[in-house]
Amino acid sequence: MLRVAEQYVGTDTGRQRRANEDSMLARPPLFVVADGMGGAQAGEVASRLAVESFQHGLDDTMDAEGSLAAYARAANVSIHELSQANAEHAGMGTTLTAVYVGAEEVAIAHVGDSRAYCLRSGELLRLTDDHSLVDELIRQGKLTPEEALEHPQRSVITRALGPEPEVEIDTCSYRARAGDVYLLCSDGLTTMVPDQRLAEILLAHPRLRDAGEALIGAANEAGGRDNITVVLLRVEEVQITASSLVEGPATLTGIPALPVDDFVAQPSPVTSPRRPRHPSADAPPRAQRRGRLHRAGTAAIVLGLLAFLGVGSYLASQSVYFIGTNGRGLVTLFNGFPYELPGGVKLYSKHFVSGVSASSLSVGRRRTLLDHSLRSEANATDLMHSLELGQLE
Repeated sequence: MLRVAEQYVGTDTGRQRRANEDSMLARPPLFVVADGMGGAQAGEVASRLAVESFQHGLDDTMDAEGSLAAYARAANVSIHELSQANAEHAGMGTTLTAVYVGAEEVAIAHVGDSRAYCLRSGELLRLTDDHSLVDELIRQGKLTPEEALEHPQRSVITRALGPEPEVEIDTCSYRARAGDVYLLCSDGLTTMVPDQRLAEILLAHPRLRDAGEALIGAANEAGGRDNITVVLLRVEEVQITASSLVEGPATLTGIPALPVDDFVAQPSPVTSPRRPRHPSADAPPRAQRRGRLHRAGTAAIVLGLLAFLGVGSYLASQSVYFIGTNGRGLVTLFNGFPYELPGGVKLYSKHFVSGVSASSLSVGRRRTLLDHSLRSEANATDLMHSLELGQLE
């Protein structure tokens, strides 16, 4: 199973722009870069709206490509509607490149001329195609890559989020390998630094923070004509074993299963040395009917009580959270109570899946974090974010 072992996120206004219209999201295993356009503050608004559409992350059971595309389409609707309703935002749009690191594959959704690359075995592989006029001409054989560098319309993009009510989203998935380094960036980097130089910088700086700062520095040294955003992530292989997770029997989320007797009231047996048979076995027919009616009434009361408790429990569960693990061993935030009733009825649901494997935590941290204590949403979310940033004490 793969996880994000190291990451870097950096952005710079560049040397020729007054404002930064790029936005990014780094919430392992999800990463997003957006480069806004539209002038004034419109581009900044468009890129921010695009990134905000991804803020809830993906459930690891989802179709990654389909989910990324759905988020992108939702962002397109939000940006387009705002541009139509507000004259200050008219014509605004944004590029988008989103990457999700799954257990074995990396899924990508892409619109515009921001890019995604993979550095593997010393070779830099470009994973996305620019939706730009010059790239279209290159693909048609009407322009060489060298001519494209100085083409007067090199900044014209042919597809973006926002300008139209609907947009086509490019999606793809790649089989990932341990040690892969993925680069997401706005065109403020790639218009200033050629691919060969990108590879040289990444290979010369094994530490991602050093590599990211060197990439931004190289773009500025080349002129820094646009905003520069760089997101880097390295993936590694993690072996998940039962002993690496929280001790004791567990359900899908690492939540200890409670015995059936904790939830179902069992009738006390009636024993008598003189009458080992059922108490009503020798009763007359009328008494037997009264017994059946009594039992039916009791059952109805019990069912009604259980239904009432069920509704109350559901309402209460919406305001409490706890932290556990999912089926892949990733630390996960759940909404509800950490219990599963007989018949597979769960009192919880997934709220957010992190990119951190429980096996990577020390025993003390696992016991503290994964004890299924009930928490407020703010407290639980802060713990998850601190964990992702490697700041959990």
